[in-house]
Amino acid sequence: MCGIVGIVGRSDVNQLIYDALIVLQHRGQDAAGMMTCDGDHLYLRKSNGLVRDVFHQRHMLRLRGSIGVGHVRYPTAGCANSAEAQPFYTNSPYGIALGHNGNLTNARSLKDMLYREDRRHLNTESDSEILLNVFAHELQRTGSIDLDERDIFKAVSAVHRRCRGGYAVVAMVVGYGIVGIRDPFGIRPLVYGKRVTDTGTEYMIASESVALDVCGFELVRDVAPGEAVVIDRDGGLHTQQCADKPQFSPCIFEHVYFARPDSIMDDISVYKARMRMGDKLAEKIQREWASHDIDVVIPIPDTSRTSALQLANVLGVKYREGFIKNRYIGRTFIMPGQKLRSQSVRQKLNAIDLEFSGKNVLLVDDSIVRGTTSQQIIQMARDAGANKVYFASAAPPVRFPNVYGIDMPTAHELIAHDKSTEQVAEFIGSDKLIYQELDDLIDAVRRGNPKIQRFDTSVFSGEYVTGDVTGDYLASLARERSDEAKQKRLRDDRQVIEMYNVS
Repeated sequence: MCGIVGIVGRSDVNQLIYDALIVLQHRGQDAAGMMTCDGDHLYLRKSNGLVRDVFHQRHMLRLRGSIGVGHVRYPTAGCANSAEAQPFYTNSPYGIALGHNGNLTNARSLKDMLYREDRRHLNTESDSEILLNVFAHELQRTGSIDLDERDIFKAVSAVHRRCRGGYAVVAMVVGYGIVGIRDPFGIRPLVYGKRVTDTGTEYMIASESVALDVCGFELVRDVAPGEAVVIDRDGGLHTQQCADKPQFSPCIFEHVYFARPDSIMDDISVYKARMRMGDKLAEKIQREWASHDIDVVIPIPDTSRTSALQLANVLGVKYREGFIKNRYIGRTFIMPGQKLRSQSVRQKLNAIDLEFSGKNVLLVDDSIVRGTTSQQIIQMARDAGANKVYFASAAPPVRFPNVYGIDMPTAHELIAHDKSTEQVAEFIGSDKLIYQELDDLIDAVRRGNPKIQRFDTSVFSGEYVTGDVTGDYLASLARERSDEAKQKRLRDDRQVIEMYNVS
């Protein structure tokens, strides 16, 4: 999962992009980048690390221009090489910089086609660079010297015909403006907004509406699945549906875990969706465990707080903050390698003993992925003196890998892949485990926007909405995504760094 932003302003946009990336930091902590355009001149800064560490004053002073794009990345490949930080850039045609959130399911065949037929060289293993070159090639095929929005819409239509998977994109075309693209299924989120200044109207395209809020932009709407939004350098806005048969199927896991609660996605308040998840969990407990002996409900900070508070209110049980979170530790879900994740749990959370001592505690988390984090947290609760430790997940069992841009582990690393609820409870060490029902999760999210007929629920159901995910593809993905493969890539990268003595 990554965060993207693009802005056409009336003055330098570097500070606006920086501020947007700061509030999108939860979508990626591995690398950050920004490219701005001042006339025909481009300025780039990108590197591994958090936004605040990548951009210093000396970098910001050089990032001049009223048009720009930015990106935060999380390590889908566990790579320490900053060459895969975004935005990516190609100079032909026109000069294009691109930031991408998602994953192309046909990346391998596209890469081969780009080399054999389009004669384009790729410098990394990133599917984002593949997407950039597909867009660049299709834009070049228009043959236009004086580019306009019709040429861009034509190129985007060709991108949709060639590319499969989930993708949200911001691209900057030198001398023209920025382009926002959302895949025909709308799997990955993308919104745009505007603000009126004394010198004219400015536009922003971003992964989440919270980026617009922080920068003082008004949310206009979500980019529709298959749609392209083009904003020229003069502030002209152009939109067009570029997919033949768009089928709206947004990723439901965004509402469970990734998105900030203060964001609006596809006209759904993430905060209210999570409240309804808490309602549904409480109803299940009342239905299946009416004689429960829960003394206190405690969330696993931060994502589950909203669901946990609502659950406690419905059950009429005390809600308490039993864990204190270290704000300077990243999200363990998106950290490469089990050893690093395990170390981070103890560094990230500390229990308040008096909230646990002698009590029957219901811990609430947004989801259970590998189970090892839940296992450690439950042990922390027992060490703090809990009498019994129950565990509730605001999401159903995660049984299948995600192929659309969330770096879910391989199937055999998912604790619920081949285990019953009772077996998962035994593994994590809870006295009882309550999972959300999938239908209840869908209802909790859809109630915010009944027009959405289908969500991508593949991590729970194994049903992949793009229809092109085969067993062979999943097996190949498993080899690339395993913790062992990631650690090997990390070791190889460190050896290269040491060889060239690069710090």
